[in-house]
Amino acid sequence: MTITERVGVAGDRHTGRGPGSVRGGGTRQGAVPRRKAGPSGWMVAPALTFFLTFAIIPLVVALYLSFTKWDAISDPEWVGLANWPTVLSDPATLHSLWLSLKVIVISWLVQTPISLLLGVFTAGKQRYRGVLAAIFFLPLILSSAAIAIAFKAILDPNFGLAASVGLPFLKQDWLGNQDLILYVVIFIIAWQFVPFHTLIYQGGVRQIPASLYEAAEIDGAGRVAQFIHITLPQLRYTIITSSTLMVVGSLTYFDVVFVLTGGVPGSGINILPIDMYVKGFSAYQMGEASVLAMLLVIIGLLLALGLTRLGGFNKMNSQQEGL
Repeated sequence: MTITERVGVAGDRHTGRGPGSVRGGGTRQGAVPRRKAGPSGWMVAPALTFFLTFAIIPLVVALYLSFTKWDAISDPEWVGLANWPTVLSDPATLHSLWLSLKVIVISWLVQTPISLLLGVFTAGKQRYRGVLAAIFFLPLILSSAAIAIAFKAILDPNFGLAASVGLPFLKQDWLGNQDLILYVVIFIIAWQFVPFHTLIYQGGVRQIPASLYEAAEIDGAGRVAQFIHITLPQLRYTIITSSTLMVVGSLTYFDVVFVLTGGVPGSGINILPIDMYVKGFSAYQMGEASVLAMLLVIIGLLLALGLTRLGGFNKMNSQQEGL
């Protein structure tokens, strides 16, 4: 045995490795490597169960009921596609759809710039900005029904804010005037949900590297130029995410509108969710109400997919690559 072989055998005896082992902790040639332990599929089982129980199953039931005639008392009667042309050709449905689209567009135009500017402002590290951020987020902890009840009392022309302040222009029937109620509801909704989107933009701004702003200051760019050329491009996907939540969420406004108006069809804000409630629980036409529910789902999916395609979310790459 040569000196080299003796040294190798001694080393194997010292380390406890056999002649077939690989130095450096490797596996034996021909042996099957161990699989790395990853997250178990059972970990997503609770979330999938919750989603299946409260989303998929009710959706399937609503789809089935849209092909039936049901008064919520007797057994459903299968009528096929009869409900769909009846609902889609109803002038009340078309009017509700038009009002819902107006709420979506105006809400986005109002909430997006305010949320974006507040998000950029509250992202600063100054202490007073943190205090203001906490005040801005207070509406998030209030329920929609409580907010609607409070604003209904405030906007009362006889006993509300108008009577307390004594300003004549406030003494209007804000909730009874069909020309005003749409914008009043949009204002209340914006007051409630602007803090949520502000929080989204605040997190997005804080992810932007400070080196970009430092380089812009060296080049002589001011605050406005930095906002236009750095902040907005870096918040592209944040804007798409916030807009998707805002647009799809606008289709589900019910509680605020119902508390403010009582669900009266002629209130001037008879959006699709209110129309669905009236048909289902006032007229007891559950089949037609289910058609409206499916219409809301279809419109929401189309809007979400359209915004995703518009923002290039399916081709999303890191905007900070190479920094």
